[in-house]
Amino acid sequence: MKTAEPLYWEDYAVGQRYPLGQTSFTETEIVAFAREFDPQSFHIDSGAAATSMYGGLIASGWHINAKLMRLFVDNYLDTRTSLGSPGVDKVRWLRPVRAGDTLTAWIECTAKTPSRSKPDRGVLHEKWLAENQRGELVVTIEGMGMVRRRPAAGAV
Repeated sequence: MKTAEPLYWEDYAVGQRYPLGQTSFTETEIVAFAREFDPQSFHIDSGAAATSMYGGLIASGWHINAKLMRLFVDNYLDTRTSLGSPGVDKVRWLRPVRAGDTLTAWIECTAKTPSRSKPDRGVLHEKWLAENQRGELVVTIEGMGMVRRRPAAGAV
């Protein structure tokens, strides 16, 4: 959703879905990420994972979130107007993500709130969603982003 002109708070529409793109997972990257950040046996050891409740190696939820964040920055975030995020309210990992899976993700604007104390910005309430190649929803994330408001005509 990169555009030639900056996207301001006013340009986002409640109910609109914006594509984030796709990302795939390999066993090598699943294990490498988990060894460094989430070394649970079902993320790093195929043998142990096979006997786990997951029946095989799965990606860490934090790995999934990190890859979705990369899609968000590369394909959605307007660095000219984005002011960061005050946080994430809810993350749900609904299905395991395995080596060979490809996720297709999008973001939906669920609400917009103008800042009461800083009239130059507003908050976007957003829900991130990602499906695997079988069309199964695997993760949802709900959070907020602060975005600049459109400057008044003639303002610098």
